Amino acid sequence: MKTKIPDKEYFRIGEVAKLLEVEPHVVRYWESEFRLVKPVRAESRQRLYRRKDIEALFSIKRLLYEEKYTIAGAKRRLRESMGDERAKDLLQEVVDELKDLRKILD
Repeated sequence: MKTKIPDKEYFRIGEVAKLLEVEPHVVRYWESEFRLVKPVRAESRQRLYRRKDIEALFSIKRLLYEEKYTIAGAKRRLRESMGDERAKDLLQEVVDELKDLRKILD
């Protein structure tokens, strides 16, 4: 069952740890190992995680705990999947540009 992320802008580390069902020190460790997770700091210096950070942490947890990747393997897999996403985005931009050109030529 997929955990539903509450609809709010920022989450404290305790909330994130609870959603992920891990200890806060695990979240901090993953943050230090994976550049994909970049919480902002409040004036109080407390970490504030956004939805995209939490989604990345769920992906990291899945790779490490369910798919049994090592840290290095999970980093490599995330880099590959990000490359795939960038390629899809770029391809979609090209398709959109070609559609626009076709409209102009028709």
